[in-house]
Amino acid sequence: MTHTSPVATDPDLSHVGPRDKAEILAQALPYIRRFHGKTIVIKYGGNAMTDPALQADFAEDVVLLKLVGMNPVVVHGGGPQIEAALNRLGKKGRFIQGMRVTDEETMEVVEWVLAGQVQQDIVGLINQAGGKAVGLTGRDGGLIRAQRLKMVDKDDSAREHDIGFVGDIVSIDPSVVRALQDDAFIPVISPLGFGEENESYNINADVVAGRLAIVLKAEKLVLLTNTPGVLNKAGELLTDLTAREIDGLFADGTISGGMLPKIEGALDAARSGVNAVHIIDGRVPHAMLLEILTDQAYGTMIRSH
Repeated sequence: MTHTSPVATDPDLSHVGPRDKAEILAQALPYIRRFHGKTIVIKYGGNAMTDPALQADFAEDVVLLKLVGMNPVVVHGGGPQIEAALNRLGKKGRFIQGMRVTDEETMEVVEWVLAGQVQQDIVGLINQAGGKAVGLTGRDGGLIRAQRLKMVDKDDSAREHDIGFVGDIVSIDPSVVRALQDDAFIPVISPLGFGEENESYNINADVVAGRLAIVLKAEKLVLLTNTPGVLNKAGELLTDLTAREIDGLFADGTISGGMLPKIEGALDAARSGVNAVHIIDGRVPHAMLLEILTDQAYGTMIRSH
């Protein structure tokens, strides 16, 4: 069965003349040339992950990037799916300073949801769109070694909270990812690590994507979110920022709340050799292609310098 892209059959594109279509395709050429052979790490989350039409768009974007010679690596989250599974089991989620307290039973659910259900859905979508996706967790090939995250109390630095099997990355061995990339596969990674006693840890997906981008010496780190990008205090999108400008936005409180961990990981990546980090709105159809292959900004780009 040949999979036809919805874009090709979308009647809404009938008003675009052949000349305009050619212009659009030609505009992508310099970007395709520039990023050919380069690794792009994509954190997949938010609406793009739960809306069926956006899921299909995402899968097509990833396959297209691979077909034009880039090396996409997908890291996915799964907060809402974990929450739904715990609710079905009658388990009430407990959070300390925004982090889920993860006991042994919760960790089993997290592993089952992330490595089973969510990862396999993404692998299936990419394969259906014509790619060759392979699912991995941090255990595969010893990819992500982790230890228990020590959470210091925000009001009392002498006090630590035990939040269970929430992981802090010790090291990443990317050889399994490289082997798959060299063989035309698209790795899809669940943010699960393993410890010295072979115990499992749940790790923040933004953190995994950021560290993986550094270790793989990625050209780009793309974070799909449910916001247009980084906004200033007037609510306007800031499309192009340097690491130094971001520090100023932290200092004056422009960046706060749920954006903090995302930006921290993004900054870390930008300072550690990843040329550009893109925080883009996953609610926009094909946002990733538009951000990478056109000169139109569909989010915030953080440059390393």
